Formats: sequence, structure tokens, C-alpha cells
Amino acid sequence: MKNKVKLRKMEKKDIDGVLVVEKMSFSTPWSRDAFVKEVTENNLARYMVAEIDDTIIGYGGVWLILDEGHITNIAVHKGYRGYGIGHILVDGLVDICKKLNIERMTLEVRESNTPARNLYKGHGFEDIGIRPGYYADNKEDAVIMWKEI
Repeated sequence: MKNKVKLRKMEKKDIDGVLVVEKMSFSTPWSRDAFVKEVTENNLARYMVAEIDDTIIGYGGVWLILDEGHITNIAVHKGYRGYGIGHILVDGLVDICKKLNIERMTLEVRESNTPARNLYKGHGFEDIGIRPGYYADNKEDAVIMWKEI
């Protein structure tokens, strides 16, 4: 399946497909307007989609702030989880940062999200701290992770 996956820059026309993945992946999903702003107005943002046969199966985003890349979100359609799509997306975001001479990357992830934490650890991210009560829906702590590029 990995060899069928195409990664490309997210465009405004992709938002309907991205929202399908977003809503099945997060308890507090981003709105359509949030994605429109990220793709059309936020000059610091870089988003990509993973697709197979023109169907969006995942997406990821990073904000480029000075010499740091902050991963905003990565999500994979439930029907495509376990096939390495998350790895492809992380690699794509790291590649964006490398091409732009970004020196390190960071993110926050739910403490209970073991699959995501393991994904990031597999790409060299390390736990460096906790943001207590970070998530508004249930006040769960976020684990702060960093990676030197």
C-alpha cells in the first residue's frame, strides 16, 4: 500500500476530504474555517495530504517559527491505519523542515495517545515535558516532544 501513497501540498479543494479524516481522528476536530485559514492565510503553515487514487487518506501540518517546526496535527483515515501512512506523513514534514534549514521540531500529543507517541519516538522525537490540562475537552495532559534535525 505504501507505494500507492502520494504526498502533496494541501490545497483548499482538499478540505472536505481532510475534514472526514479530522472528524474521525480527534474528539475536538478543527473547523472548516480553521483549515481554510491555515491553507490560504497562515504564511507560517505547511500542510500536506496523503492520498491513494485521488482519495485523501491522511494529512499533516507544521508551523515554521524561526528555526523550529511545530507539528500541528497528523491524522490518518481509520481504514488506512496500520499501513505506515503516519510514518510517510512524519517523514514528509521532516523533509519540509530540512529543506528550509529548520534545526528542530516539536509537538504536543495526548499523554494517553500511545500509538502517536510511538510513531513520533520512532522518528527520533523525545519526551521533554508535560503541559498539564492542555486539552480542553477532558483536561488531559499533553506530552511535549522534541527532535533535533
